[in-house]
Amino acid sequence: MIGGLFRRRDPEETTPARDVRQRLAPQNLPGRDALEVARARLSVGAALFAVLFVAVGLRMSYVSLLRDGNEPGVARAAHPAQVQADRADILDRNGVVLATSLPVVSLFATPRLVMDVEEAVQKLSKVLPDVKAEDIRERLLSGRSFVWIKRGLSPREHAAVMRLGLPGFEFQAEERRIYPQGAIGPHILGYTGIDNIGLAGIEKRFDETLRQGEPLRLAIDIRLQRFLEQEIARAAQRFSAIGATAAVMDVTTGEILALASLPAYDPNRHQTISNEALFNRSTLGVYEQGSTFKIFNTAMVLDSGRFTTTSVFDASSPIKIDRFTITDYHAQNRALTIAEIFKYSSNIGSAKMASEIGVEGQRAFMDKIGMLRPVPIELPEVGQPLYPRQWRKINMLTIAYGHGISVTPLHVVTATSAMINGGIYYRPTLLKRTAAGHAGTGTRVISEKTSRQMRDLFRLNVVEGSGRNSDVPGFDVGGKTGSAEKPGRHGYREKALISSFVAAFPMRDPKYVVMVSIDEPKGTKETGGYATGGAVAAPSTRAIIEFIATLYGIPPVDPAAAAKLLAGSPATAPPIGAPPVSAPAAAAPTLTQLVEATTGPPAEAAAPPPAAPPARPTGRGGR
Repeated sequence: MIGGLFRRRDPEETTPARDVRQRLAPQNLPGRDALEVARARLSVGAALFAVLFVAVGLRMSYVSLLRDGNEPGVARAAHPAQVQADRADILDRNGVVLATSLPVVSLFATPRLVMDVEEAVQKLSKVLPDVKAEDIRERLLSGRSFVWIKRGLSPREHAAVMRLGLPGFEFQAEERRIYPQGAIGPHILGYTGIDNIGLAGIEKRFDETLRQGEPLRLAIDIRLQRFLEQEIARAAQRFSAIGATAAVMDVTTGEILALASLPAYDPNRHQTISNEALFNRSTLGVYEQGSTFKIFNTAMVLDSGRFTTTSVFDASSPIKIDRFTITDYHAQNRALTIAEIFKYSSNIGSAKMASEIGVEGQRAFMDKIGMLRPVPIELPEVGQPLYPRQWRKINMLTIAYGHGISVTPLHVVTATSAMINGGIYYRPTLLKRTAAGHAGTGTRVISEKTSRQMRDLFRLNVVEGSGRNSDVPGFDVGGKTGSAEKPGRHGYREKALISSFVAAFPMRDPKYVVMVSIDEPKGTKETGGYATGGAVAAPSTRAIIEFIATLYGIPPVDPAAAAKLLAGSPATAPPIGAPPVSAPAAAAPTLTQLVEATTGPPAEAAAPPPAAPPARPTGRGGR
């Protein structure tokens, strides 16, 4: 104790040593030196604080930024209102919202912070019934630093998880794409993935544009789109078909006003749909179109300038080439004018017409009207036409009546528009166009004279031919049927048809083209067992035309006939599926005679060769 208070003098310590020790001992420093020491201590403290601040900042950045491309920033008790939707709306031509984004929250976990995994699994599986308990457990035990539990919680789920107060679980504010019209127009709109990136349809094609926040206005009229889908759904059900398509195009602008494909799906639930429902039959499916191709074969021949609607071709007997035989479904067994070939849908006559143009001429015309390349529409889902690499004579003959070449229904709609609108091919578009926006964008593919002749033939076929079931009294409808046998492993399947009808109206000044196609329909008692385009597709086309006329207030050609229609009078057309009737033997001229009168009297037909026995054709159109 005493040793701790007093220092004992070392006897061996000399006076010089004491002097050195005394000089090294602390002294009373002047004021300036004390200030410098204080500053040094403050500098050290500030440096330590700066290091701590940087460490905390780095940790916050580490948590808030994406470490592996999947981890979002932490947002405790995040509220949907904290997110402003960045992806723009998609609108129809009248401003109706077809797709929009809503703010939502998603639940994620930091597994190392979860105190009791089993407790968390049990509680979360009760408030999130669509998330399996084993999936939650697997994620929490995965060893990862971050895992999603559920994306896009509903407000009720968000509140329920909040009440649990589980440590290690937090929310991230996001946005979710919704489609207010439900299952209307899914093959047009497409859908987005969980991260709001476009995966199909318009959403995919214009993904970058929509991300910039500018609304996208389509040419689609949702009212017409809804009716179109309902009508072909009724037809598919009535005729037990496996699918159907329909389209409406404005022939003066190229705008697609409605485009449907069945089966369809709800883009709000795209995760659970089948590949069959995702498939867009209108733009991606390529099929042999059958007799609707006679539209283009006829226009090609007339536009050559060498023939008129009164020019005659021998259709009295089948055509035999190699091991194939071409026959007619509605055989007339005589020479036919071009007008009659179109009216009776003669395969034989069509093939002989094509022979006058030749292989190279036919191929060039098909290329000119867009049949040899994908249809130029604003969708990623477009099909490549199938046609022979070596275009030979047999190919030329069958392509004349729609076999041996496969295209999409939209190919037919777009090319048909050019045939009857004055001869101008407009690129089809799903975007709304203004008058100035499409001016000068079309390409002439046939002459105005040829287009006028095609309009006459369209009307002729509805009044006297196979298209009578599409006629709407007072609205001057024209059109062409098509019934193509589908190819199988061992040749064409006679009872597996793609039955179509393509119509235009009003024929005096065409504005709209409408096409309906039914895949593998079955004949019914009402149709007399027929499953052809005139029996199953023409009536739906008629219903769509009636709706368009009412929707857009199109004035009828004959007000009295239109009044009867609006009053619900029975249709004046013959029973569905009935064979074409002969021209009436009355004093008044038939429409065939009127059509032929515009180009002079028919030429004299050559003497028909001896009849050949009928044989199975290479895919029978002519229905």
